[in-house]
Amino acid sequence: MSATRMMILGLVQWMQPVHGYDVRRELLSWSADKWANIQPGSVYHALRKLADEQLLRAVATEQVGARPARTTYEITEKGAAEFQSLLRTYWWNLTATTDPFMAAFSFLPAMPREESSAALRNRATQLQGGVEQLRAALGADWAKEKPAFVSWMWELGIARAEAEIAWCSRIAGLIESGEDFRVSFNNQV
Repeated sequence: MSATRMMILGLVQWMQPVHGYDVRRELLSWSADKWANIQPGSVYHALRKLADEQLLRAVATEQVGARPARTTYEITEKGAAEFQSLLRTYWWNLTATTDPFMAAFSFLPAMPREESSAALRNRATQLQGGVEQLRAALGADWAKEKPAFVSWMWELGIARAEAEIAWCSRIAGLIESGEDFRVSFNNQV
């Protein structure tokens, strides 16, 4: 929740006064659901929670026609301090991310050689699809309206994915060439 917390506090501070819908839309335009694991539906809950914690202040609620009521938020002094604290924590400290693939890869010997190689090649293909999406986003007209740092984040995503694609291909090749990686695993070789 801390990354989500930081991003929502930062966006409210940047865009205030702002409706939850606009915060959600901005996060989606950055593809934050992919790289920051911010689910679009969680934005409204997070805004209410941050308001309950007095990090945000609801300044108005309006309803137009039959549409749901929309609340406008501003950041509080306490919220601005929390944002600055989280921002500096993430800038100055390396945080390891949990990747279920790494947990699965640690049991490589438990899978048949052909399947593990095929899975790595499939992972590379999926990653390549993500790279192509990011490259398309970088070249889109609407991306030119975003701040430069949004493009820089996408470039980082591309670089990371390309490194993992190369690694997957190299390891798949080693497995296919017969590289000995087997250990005794539950009486299987």
